[in-house]
Amino acid sequence: MPPELILHADWGSDPKKRWMCAALLEGDRYHVRSPEPVGDLQTFWDRVRVRAGGGSTLIGFDFPIGLPIAFAKPAGITRFKDWLPLFGKGNWIDFYRLAKTPAEISLRRPFYPLRPGGTKQHDLVEGLGVTSMHDLLRRCERPTEIRGAASSLFWTLGGKQVGRAAIIGWRDLLGPAISDPGLDLKLWPFDGRLIELVAHETIVVSETYPAEACTHLGLQPPGRLWSKTSQAGRKAQAEKLLEWAKKREVRIGGSLIETIEDGFGDRKSAEDPFDALLGLLSMVDVSLGMREEGMPHDYDLRVVEGWILGQKP
Repeated sequence: MPPELILHADWGSDPKKRWMCAALLEGDRYHVRSPEPVGDLQTFWDRVRVRAGGGSTLIGFDFPIGLPIAFAKPAGITRFKDWLPLFGKGNWIDFYRLAKTPAEISLRRPFYPLRPGGTKQHDLVEGLGVTSMHDLLRRCERPTEIRGAASSLFWTLGGKQVGRAAIIGWRDLLGPAISDPGLDLKLWPFDGRLIELVAHETIVVSETYPAEACTHLGLQPPGRLWSKTSQAGRKAQAEKLLEWAKKREVRIGGSLIETIEDGFGDRKSAEDPFDALLGLLSMVDVSLGMREEGMPHDYDLRVVEGWILGQKP
C-alpha cells in the first residue's frame, strides 16, 4: 500500500521561504492540497501526526540528508543516522557554528563562511583536507546527463547554498525526531527500502531535489529554456504538470489548478510553493510505483551519503 499521507517541504533558512504541499490518499487516488507555509518547527511533527491520522506518512525535505564520504571517513562517521543526534553536542558542540575564518574550519566545525568578504571555497577545501570542492559533493549531488550539480553542503554563501537550510533541518527537526522514542521516525535509504518502511505505518523521511523532480515529471530542468523564478516560466510548465496528474489519476483541486495555470502568481517568493508542488508530485510518482525509488546499491551511499528519492542509482 502507498503511504496515506505524502508531504513535501521546500526548504530555506528564511522561514518565509519554507513551504509544504500535501497529498492525501482518499480511496485509491491521491488528492493534492494547495501549498502552505511550513509554520512553527516546534509543532511540525505533531501537526504531521494529526494530519496522517495514524496512517503511514512519507515526507520529503529539500535539503541534504547525509554526508559526503570524503568528509565522513576522516571524521570517523560510519552511519549518518547514528551521528545526526550527536551534532551540536559534546565533542561536536561546534558542528553547527559557522566558521568565521579559515583557521576555524575543521572536521568538527565544517560549515563556512559566517559572512562574505575575502572568503574562498579553497579555504573549505584546505580546512577539511580534501582535494577539491568536488570531493565535498555527495554522489547524488554531482551533475548528471540531465541536470547540473547541486551545491556543497558545507559552503554557506550565495544563492545556491544549502548549508544554512540543512543546519536548521538537522538541528531543529531531524536530530530531535530521531532521538524521540515516541515518534518512530525512519530515514530513507538509511533504514531500508521505501516499500518496507512505509508498510510499518510510521513516518518515513526522504531527501528531494526540485531540479531532479522536474525531470521525473517530464519537464526540462530549470535553466534550460525556462526559469522557475519567472511567472512566465512557471506558467509554461502548467500543461505538462496537469497532464501528468491526469495520467496518474491524481486529483488536484480547482483553486490549485488555477494557481498552476497562473504560474503561482507574480510574487518574488512564488517559486517556493511551486517547488513544494514539484517535489510532492515526484514523490507521488514513486509512491504509485510509476518510478523506482532509486535505492542505491553502494553501502556507503545507503548508510553515510544518502540519496535523492526517485533519482536513478
